[in-house]
Amino acid sequence: MSQVQSFERSIHRSRMSLTRPDRPRIFTMCGREWDLLDEVFAPVFSPSTGIALEFLGLNDLPAGAPAAATAGSFLEIGCGSGVTAVMAALAGHARVVASDISPRAVENAAVNAERHGVDDRLSAVHSDLFSGLAETERFDTIFWSSNYVMAPESYEYKSVHERAYVDTGYRAHRRYLEQAPRWLTPTGSALLHFSDRGDTAALYQIAADTGRELRTLRSHRVREGEYGEDMVEHMLLQILPARTQ
Repeated sequence: MSQVQSFERSIHRSRMSLTRPDRPRIFTMCGREWDLLDEVFAPVFSPSTGIALEFLGLNDLPAGAPAAATAGSFLEIGCGSGVTAVMAALAGHARVVASDISPRAVENAAVNAERHGVDDRLSAVHSDLFSGLAETERFDTIFWSSNYVMAPESYEYKSVHERAYVDTGYRAHRRYLEQAPRWLTPTGSALLHFSDRGDTAALYQIAADTGRELRTLRSHRVREGEYGEDMVEHMLLQILPARTQ
């Protein structure tokens, strides 16, 4: 599929997912129920959230009370309805920040944190990548399941919801690769969930331009059958400083 076709299809998906008659107000994932507010990315219409949870080992937690807060801090960029951030808190991360550029998504993540009893350790923040964070904050894990389809640099978003599907000229990806390692603790890890529906070659060129190295930690191929597509490869990438010769 060409980059233009992928972009146009993603914009169509964004618009349809807001109005389709089977869009739920409550959905089930990982054996738990979740609220879905209007204008927020719907995990039930895409495999990406489920794959992200699998990559992070958060997809099969026992039901019941939250685990003791024994793991480190966790920042999710682009939290949407908050499923991944809440599951991270349930898995025992002592401090979780769920951030999103969409105010409605921030509200949705807070609602789901309260629903699952982790609002004491999860804060939802309105932020364009790292812009809404205090300069002194540092995290053991930073994770972004990105809007990996590239839109033309000239494209103007018609809604904040479209930002969950496409990135104009990979501007957000460039900023994430450049900035994410700066927000880590000394032993922390900056992670990116990407897909070959995006422009992998462009992503690696951005990594080279910004002095970063991308290491593939996991990969998973799925058929996004609802749209009749071929097999799609999803990747969990770690962002590292480029090695010097």
